[in-house]
Amino acid sequence: MSEVPDAVVVGAGPNGLAAALTLVRAGLRVEVYEGAAQPGGGCRTAELTLPGYQHDVCAAVHPLALASPFFASLDLPARGVRFRHPEVPYAHPLGNGAAAAYRSLDATAESLGSGGPSWRALMAPLVQHADAVTAAALSPVRGVPRTPLSLLPFLRAALASADVVRGRLAGVEVRALFAGLASHAMRPLDARPTGGVGAFLGMLGHTAGWPVVEGGSARLVDGLVGAAADLGVVIHTGRWVTSLAEIPPARAILLDLAPRQVADVGGARLPARYVNALRRFRYGPGVCKVDWALDGPVPWTAEACRGAGTVHVGGTYEEIARAEAEVAAGRHPRAPFVLVAQPGVVDPSRAPAGRHTLWGYCHVPGGSTLDMSDSIEAQIERYAPGFRDRIVARAVLTAADSERIHPNYVGGDINGGAATLRQTLFRPTVRWDNYRTPQPGLYLCSASTPPGGGVHGMCGYWAARSALRHEFGLSRNRLRESGFRG
Repeated sequence: MSEVPDAVVVGAGPNGLAAALTLVRAGLRVEVYEGAAQPGGGCRTAELTLPGYQHDVCAAVHPLALASPFFASLDLPARGVRFRHPEVPYAHPLGNGAAAAYRSLDATAESLGSGGPSWRALMAPLVQHADAVTAAALSPVRGVPRTPLSLLPFLRAALASADVVRGRLAGVEVRALFAGLASHAMRPLDARPTGGVGAFLGMLGHTAGWPVVEGGSARLVDGLVGAAADLGVVIHTGRWVTSLAEIPPARAILLDLAPRQVADVGGARLPARYVNALRRFRYGPGVCKVDWALDGPVPWTAEACRGAGTVHVGGTYEEIARAEAEVAAGRHPRAPFVLVAQPGVVDPSRAPAGRHTLWGYCHVPGGSTLDMSDSIEAQIERYAPGFRDRIVARAVLTAADSERIHPNYVGGDINGGAATLRQTLFRPTVRWDNYRTPQPGLYLCSASTPPGGGVHGMCGYWAARSALRHEFGLSRNRLRESGFRG
């Protein structure tokens, strides 16, 4: 690129790409530097087991992508991104049956029998005000929301632990269904805000849905990269940045990096107090992930699980709570909670005809080097007898492996930091503008900033908005006039 860039983004995950797109749409010259050979970060797809089997490297199911206001502004379907919705967004096997969530709240409540009314009571106010809830959940947590009264039912759950919300739910099935949702927080279920995580993800199942991307999650990144290239963004791959001196000078530099990497890369230009705060940032547990090539679909005993895109495996609420408490205490659970994604129920392109791919992980202590595949498979076999007989090949990624492949996953933490209540409100440090560092022109835009982990691009979007205001003088009104909402 012959011209000096106005802005440089380090890291080409979904947030880095969102930041670049937001900046270039404001008329700036933008360059992106990515250390890996391909953009995408954890949102990639590869043949991890056998030729012809396409596995998502990390992110596999995308409720937040469809809920994201930033992604909605890009018209991704016009770029070949096809979201495929399973008949059952998520299911939770118990005994020989299963609790299941459908896109329809009414159908879900009816399927849950005597526990259905309590599920409806929790979810209906959120579904009714889904736009306001989503806007609040995917925004920086500061200021007064535009419609505060509509958020009260969500805030009641958002500031609570899953254990508190469980008290509002009736029946083993409904409580187990909620435990699976809340455990995405990677926190013990008696900790806040696991109730909010469960409530928000549950609401998305009835609104945006829990889809997979046809052909793999990498197709979503392809859409972002294509949009960026069309607008003139230059993306350099295979260029690990270890110091800000290695990138061109620019009025704004945005780092799609974990706080630990930010301290290393930018520490020479940052006040010692701020660097120390970055190094104190808390990371959550890691994950041990397994990808399987199967000679057929998973033989779930429960019919609902056979059509589900996501299956939460771990038994009752109490069993899942014990497993997550073990992880929080630094131990590997013998019967872990397992998140399973089976894209083949709606996307046969992932594997040869008649074959399937399967994706699953469990939570482990940060930095773990333990292969948990045997325990993970035992949990699935518990509800799908004969599962192990379907396995043709497997690939295992320990928590330590995850960090080695993707440095933002410190200790294998795929959420960008521990989802404590403090770090939900302020991440990575206590500042009014969480994206702006004390160094003029230097910003953070990774999942370690609000609104946190997930494939939604909103961390990059909000960081870019901050840079546009403070470095380029775009007022809030001018941003709105240019199509920048929020």
